[in-house]
Amino acid sequence: MIRVSQLLLDKDNQPLLEDVQRYWSHRAADYSQINVAELANAKRVAWLSKITEYAPNKPVLRVLDIGTGPGFFAVTLALAGHQVTAVDITEAMLDQARDNAEHHGVSINFVHSDVHNLPFDDDSFDLVVSRNVTWNLDAPQCAYQEWRRVLMPGGRMVNFDANWYLQLFDEASRLGYLEDRANARYLGLDDHYVNTDTTAMENIARQLPLSRERRPQWDTAALLHCGYHKVMMDTRVGETLWDETERVNYASTPLFLVCAEK
Repeated sequence: MIRVSQLLLDKDNQPLLEDVQRYWSHRAADYSQINVAELANAKRVAWLSKITEYAPNKPVLRVLDIGTGPGFFAVTLALAGHQVTAVDITEAMLDQARDNAEHHGVSINFVHSDVHNLPFDDDSFDLVVSRNVTWNLDAPQCAYQEWRRVLMPGGRMVNFDANWYLQLFDEASRLGYLEDRANARYLGLDDHYVNTDTTAMENIARQLPLSRERRPQWDTAALLHCGYHKVMMDTRVGETLWDETERVNYASTPLFLVCAEK
């Protein structure tokens, strides 16, 4: 299920941020089991291959994993021999990520941080990666600008996301969401929304700007505005990275990849 992970730290957003952190502190262990399963099966290889396809061509990359959660990207890239730093706003998620890194015998620099204001020098990383993070940012264009700041010249940002909550503002998207739920039931597949507090998630999503935007069109314009000089996207990446259950659950919200070069 999609995870709310980062919100801009200011006094207006502090109550919402605290609600989000509390929610994910309670769910961190269960959510980690999803990542544990991904790390143990063929998904890890598929995701690594897709990231590598867009990453700078270096044998060892300095990587920043944004909103690492239980550490799937961080561990995957560390196992591939890269130098990985991973940030998240939720300490309980970082605890799970540290456990997963230890289990796989990899060394990762885990940092508790808001992703709009990173504690790193300019030009620090070859690659910035994130998955299911940007949709819930309070100031996503500011975040994209900050991620560009910490990239080396020629470095790349690779982001995977979707129009997760457009269904709250668009009737066609809402009908698609309901059809996904019906199809999951009809095919006897797990509905990824059944064990999720959808009321809490939707209340948060209504307050966030990207829930109303059509993406990755929005991202392309925002990234160019931030000064990235090359932007690439793949709107069918979920066809190779998602399993059948995910493809059915999220048919109306297909995964996209957007890559931007500094």
